[in-house]
Amino acid sequence: MYTPDLAPLAGSLMLSSLVAILPLLTIFVTLGVLRWKAHWAGLSALAVAGLVAALVYGMPLDLVALSASQGFAFGLFPIMWIVLNAIWLYELTVRSGRFEDLRLVIDKISDDPRVQAIIIAFCFGGLLEALAGFGAPVAITGVMLMAVGFTAMRAATVVLIANTAPVAFGAIAIPIITAGNLTGIPYQHIGAIIGHQAPFLAAVVPLFLVLLVDGRRGVRQLWPLALVVGLVFAISQYLSSNFISVELTDIIASLAGLGAAVLMLRVWTPVGGADALANMHRERETEQADAPQDATGGGAVATRTRPDTALTPGRVLMALFPYLLVILVFSASKLVPALNAFLASTDLKIHWPGLDGRVLTAAGEVSTSTVYTLQWLSSPGTLLLLTGIVVALVYRLSARDAVDVYATNLVKMRWSILTVAAVLALAYVMNQSGQTITIGTWIAGTGAAFAFLSPILGWLGTAVTGSDTSANALFATLQQTAAEKAGLDPALLVAANTSGGVVGKMISPQNLTIAATAVGLVGQESAIFRRVIWWSLGMLVALCLLVGLQSNVLSWMIPAP
Repeated sequence: MYTPDLAPLAGSLMLSSLVAILPLLTIFVTLGVLRWKAHWAGLSALAVAGLVAALVYGMPLDLVALSASQGFAFGLFPIMWIVLNAIWLYELTVRSGRFEDLRLVIDKISDDPRVQAIIIAFCFGGLLEALAGFGAPVAITGVMLMAVGFTAMRAATVVLIANTAPVAFGAIAIPIITAGNLTGIPYQHIGAIIGHQAPFLAAVVPLFLVLLVDGRRGVRQLWPLALVVGLVFAISQYLSSNFISVELTDIIASLAGLGAAVLMLRVWTPVGGADALANMHRERETEQADAPQDATGGGAVATRTRPDTALTPGRVLMALFPYLLVILVFSASKLVPALNAFLASTDLKIHWPGLDGRVLTAAGEVSTSTVYTLQWLSSPGTLLLLTGIVVALVYRLSARDAVDVYATNLVKMRWSILTVAAVLALAYVMNQSGQTITIGTWIAGTGAAFAFLSPILGWLGTAVTGSDTSANALFATLQQTAAEKAGLDPALLVAANTSGGVVGKMISPQNLTIAATAVGLVGQESAIFRRVIWWSLGMLVALCLLVGLQSNVLSWMIPAP
């Protein structure tokens, strides 16, 4: 039996936390400063976490190895299983030639790349996050932006920042439901509070995207559309989470934002689109000239010649078919109770051999984190695989072509798969040895000031695990306990943990790797990290100030239970 000691270094929580944070510093330094490839950064951080667990926390070496193996397995399935099948689905449309038609369909709405960033990354990405989550939105929208002419680096940056808006309510509000189950606070109340936090970020994200695509000139020219879409999305998030349904919040908000964009473009045409498009083409040509020959992801799509033939209704339907089918399949799997229950009933609970029952929590209870859930049928990755098979049949691709595309992608993604598996192994070692909870307990010991700092725990948890759900699994009860001791509203801080995770997802090595893989920048995760880290920190500071104020002078914003 192993019980984590929260303060293994001379009983000092501060000293123990400074040592416990070393694996995270390893990730940030190797990626952001030393510019190592992501798989080496992940493996190095895993080694540091293992050393800290064994030498400082006294965790037996066999339990360290077994914890890492469970995390490694989780990184492979379901995480990379989802990403692999999401990119395979996209590559099937490329092999069939249908993706060129999708580009034409998007151009019919607007050929302005700034508008396309809002529609694809923000609106459609939000809908995918609502239905699937776990990296699928980043992978799919990343390759879609590549297909309409974005450079790989710009596409990766845009989709990562766009993915912040819907994360709290993603996958039918799983992060919020998890927090409610762990704390005993009604998840509807937690969701309502998040509905008074996350929309403030969502309202300005489209403006950020326009700034990323075309700088300050783009903001001056496109701010009316960006502001309208952002505000409609934000208001819809608020109304749905407080008065309609926490589970349907992102679906409603994404569709409302998309509808607002389409309606506004019927009566208002932004200026400067041609200049932005010309700049994008020049930047793309420069990137392609400098790109290595083995670039992966969607790079090959944009080099195809756009056909001049007119789009027919049949071609439009076939171009949209894979994504309409994704929406249909995931909506049914989440929103049809009988189907949802059937899929969940197929999950297999595996008590990790040699580990389960031997690891206790800091409170002395048997840890439940040592049970691995194999979602062989209910996983979003399996649903994407089934969707891809249907798409291949409808597009009349041979089985040989479909398998060849899959095998090619599997080889291309080998380093990405290793990276994500290593990062999840790191997360499991840190969590089960007690390193993560040591850091959280130290931050939570700041008393009333903790209200300003509470989003940092969610940010930290999501940065490590790549999942807002996992961040809540780590810190929701800690937030609740710290709030009760400091005389703060527990529901507010549990909600803040979820909202903090929203802005931590873009810097997670897991998501960085998914974005890099999708757009063909494998090995350049450090470059993407340096572009998004300041956005993440800036939004985190704003969120900390908001939550801190909501704990006192803005307490009127918090809805009653």
